[in-house]
Amino acid sequence: MGSERFPVHHNGIYRNLPTFDPRITGLTAVVTGANGISGFHTLRVLLESPERWPTIYALSRRPPPTEMLALIPESQRSRVQHVAVDFLDDPSKIAQTLKSSNVKADYIFFYSYLQPTPSPGAPVWSNAEELVKVNSSLLDNFLQAITLANITPRRFLLQTGAKHYGVQIGRLRTPAIESDPYLSHLEPNFYYPQENSLFEYCKTNNTSWNVIRPAWVLGAVTNAQMNALLPVAIYSAVQAQKGEPIFFPSDWETWQYEGYHSTASLTGYLSEWAVLEEKTKNQAFNAQDTAPVTWDRFYEELTRWFGVEKGIVPPEEDITKFEESIGKAGVDTPIGYGPPLVHRTTFKLVDWASKPENKAAWLELQKKSDGQLTDNPFDDVEANFAFGDQAFRKVPSMCMNKARQLGWTGFVNTIESLFEIYSELGDLGMLPRLKVDKAKPLI
Repeated sequence: MGSERFPVHHNGIYRNLPTFDPRITGLTAVVTGANGISGFHTLRVLLESPERWPTIYALSRRPPPTEMLALIPESQRSRVQHVAVDFLDDPSKIAQTLKSSNVKADYIFFYSYLQPTPSPGAPVWSNAEELVKVNSSLLDNFLQAITLANITPRRFLLQTGAKHYGVQIGRLRTPAIESDPYLSHLEPNFYYPQENSLFEYCKTNNTSWNVIRPAWVLGAVTNAQMNALLPVAIYSAVQAQKGEPIFFPSDWETWQYEGYHSTASLTGYLSEWAVLEEKTKNQAFNAQDTAPVTWDRFYEELTRWFGVEKGIVPPEEDITKFEESIGKAGVDTPIGYGPPLVHRTTFKLVDWASKPENKAAWLELQKKSDGQLTDNPFDDVEANFAFGDQAFRKVPSMCMNKARQLGWTGFVNTIESLFEIYSELGDLGMLPRLKVDKAKPLI
């Protein structure tokens, strides 16, 4: 039943995707966190194969917003059954909800995540212990609930991320590989107890698992606070509206650094491949587009997409004008030795978004949009721009050798996926319409 016996196929900008045995039909899937970037786009991927996935249960506290459902073809929406459930509830209550909704699950895709608000002024992810407490509970409660409800999937997929390798701590070995050790001695990380809980569940219930680890996840949803490149688009649109150039807030090394991202749809295809292949069971996989993007090339596209007529102001050359953030060094880092990483910045998007003239420019864009641009990210600057500041840090690459070795060949040009995502964010009323019809892919 392996996909290697069938030719790869393309779906729009997503290329070299696996083709599965047509005899694989009639499967049921549970997708938790279906309103988030990863959950929603995996849902969309599964919906593309109606014979393989005729029924998909979307589990979240609230149903997907109407605007997001509008991104899904009407013919596919009827196959999604939303079940309202809160994984912080008692497992017995969750189990009762699953049973009363007659939920079945051949495969489970777990994307539920909560981001507790850090203390005022503290960086994102600084409240590590609270993140562990809340997110470990989400998975543990759900695992107990499906046990009580007598739901045992053939495969349970858990998505974690690049923080597994300590990118938020300091210097690490690169590229990161799936066999790199846990770093629980350096900082609490809910990924580790989540993995351990999943391993124990699968052992007890004689089933199998996958763990997927993307980097920055890119996708269009209405709750996009963790969509780190959305604030960069908002910044570009506002600067264009004001008739000003777009400035790069970090140094020359970062400007030309080859960064890698994880388009949520491609990660969804990877996740489907991982659960359906027998040879991939009980394995973790990194997830990246494998299409490097530098800021200098991305900024060039941003000026086209948002009509920034004044162009680009490249990085500052005078090192004394930067504010420096110096990370941990030596034994306190994932690599265990060496000097600290230094992140330099001349301004932060959070501070930029707090200025009245930028809020006013967004309101002008809304007026010009004839009701199309409905969202106002300036209503909560900290929540909507903090992850954008994190995106300007240099994130080490994550090696895709393991998935490649087992047959995964999926690819997307990240510049093309960003254009598609920004266009869909325009459909969702979160960005102005782009000024051009297509991206210039890095080819």
